[in-house]
Amino acid sequence: MSERRLEKIISSYIPMPVCIINRLGKVVEANSRIGEVFLYDGIGGGDIFALTGIRAADLYEAAEKDQHPLLKRNDKIFRLMLQKGSDLKSEEDGDLTIVFNDVTGLEDLKDRYNNEKACMAKIQVDNYDELTSSTSTEKRLILSGEIDRLIRRWCGRVNASVNRVRNNAYVAWFEQQYLDRLITNKFDILDEIRNVETGADFPASLSIGVGVGGKNPAQTEEYADAALDLALGRGGDQAVVKRNLKIEYYGGKLQTVEKSNKGKSKIVGHALKQLVVQAGKVFIMGHQNPDMDCFGAALGISRFCELFEKKANIVIDEYNDALQSIYLQARQSENYQLISSEKAISLVDGESLVIVLDTHRPSMTQCPKLLEMTDRIVVIDHHRKMEEFIENPTLAYMESYASSTCELVAEILQYMASKKSLIKLEAEALLAGITVDTNGFALKTGVRTFEAAAWLRRQGADTTEVKRFFQKDPLSFQINAEALASARFFENGVAVSICRQPHADEQVICAQVADQLLTVKGVKASFVIGVNGEGRTVISARSMGAVNVQVIMEKFGGGGHLTTAAAQVDMPKEEAAKKIIKIMEEMLNGSNS
Repeated sequence: MSERRLEKIISSYIPMPVCIINRLGKVVEANSRIGEVFLYDGIGGGDIFALTGIRAADLYEAAEKDQHPLLKRNDKIFRLMLQKGSDLKSEEDGDLTIVFNDVTGLEDLKDRYNNEKACMAKIQVDNYDELTSSTSTEKRLILSGEIDRLIRRWCGRVNASVNRVRNNAYVAWFEQQYLDRLITNKFDILDEIRNVETGADFPASLSIGVGVGGKNPAQTEEYADAALDLALGRGGDQAVVKRNLKIEYYGGKLQTVEKSNKGKSKIVGHALKQLVVQAGKVFIMGHQNPDMDCFGAALGISRFCELFEKKANIVIDEYNDALQSIYLQARQSENYQLISSEKAISLVDGESLVIVLDTHRPSMTQCPKLLEMTDRIVVIDHHRKMEEFIENPTLAYMESYASSTCELVAEILQYMASKKSLIKLEAEALLAGITVDTNGFALKTGVRTFEAAAWLRRQGADTTEVKRFFQKDPLSFQINAEALASARFFENGVAVSICRQPHADEQVICAQVADQLLTVKGVKASFVIGVNGEGRTVISARSMGAVNVQVIMEKFGGGGHLTTAAAQVDMPKEEAAKKIIKIMEEMLNGSNS
């Protein structure tokens, strides 16, 4: 008896739908129960791709890998059990037996299990203290009641249980089947809260952290805590969903509201003092390719350490032309220990304290290896929190409302220093850092920014000297002018420019051009692209607040703030420009629809 005949007899006795196909994907045989899968008769000679939507080559590959694909047909779900014919002599002649195992009940049960899994949402009202302190008692009660009503109504739409755990915080549990609805609506509660009349000069906003897919309720709550921490660290007014390692962001339309209470600066200052005093050695480092904010903050923290009789090492491997003037002054003064990463690695030990400034991403630090050589780590940063961050630092002072890291360092020094403690260069370096990151006090500037600048001025900062730090060399000036002249302006308010000439300080030039493009009437956001000395494409993004450029730069692996962001990518300049234009069109069209 032939193998083909044997297979036909066997398939007729199997109590499940069965068919046999050849290498060309044609149905050779089928038993009488195949009608449970396909509603029409006579599938013999039919094409398996036309019948199932699965290519024959993919079925043969699945058989090789012992995989069992699913097929939905006739309101049922079948798992395909695949077996090559025993008479297989060559690749061209082999037949494939397909058994259709009805797993509809099992898949329905699996879907129901996943749909009914518990998700946790932790909801926090941003700047609750600032909101309540800015309104009368009567208005405060009305405002609190309206926010509470909107949150409970939103939770009611997904049949969630909700509890108010503090005046400004809620915890909600809901089934996973409702999560897609929340995502489809882009967490519209964020818009509803933002539209509440507060009586203050800034709107109310929420931060939401959603934990999904934990092995148990405790792990789901851990995910929700981590998600809320990210939402708050990124400036609030957004929802973050954490599913295991996957993190999704929604919202983030508002500029972070400045906190009026400076108490945290004083607490951080005292905690930092204890860590510095107890440390064997102190190392200060910022991010790679340090800018004025990073280096100015480093000089400020170096002075902080000196106040408590501790000499700090500033780790810096390279500097660009924009830092040349201030860097050379710092080195020639012999007041600072400027060392390389290699030297720092040879000196650090388990008792050392590492202070990271102007970044919280390990991979972006000047010397990531230092973070592995001690567990005493301090992070001071003003950027919105990213998925990648230094885990479990001894002390973290991350405030996305701040204009710059120099502003945060200046506030710490105000509380911990005596009346006149900074030397002139340090005061000017800190003021220069604030000036750069605020585009000359034009963007992301609050009352505390001016207070910090005023204190630095009293400490001896000369604004004329600060201006000299920003003088350009002739080549940089020419590249800047050419980039401005060649900028393209789009109807949706986007300006895009490409720096044609590469330059070692391309990131600085791109940032300056992006700032200048915002002065053009009608421009909502500007993007400037160039190539740095290492051959990488760099992007600087700026906005007037209507567009969140941080979200756009995160798509390129970068980050920053709502109005100021940047990225470095390994793609041609023109391709990066096309991608930016496409993203902006989709974003602005989506907001207008």
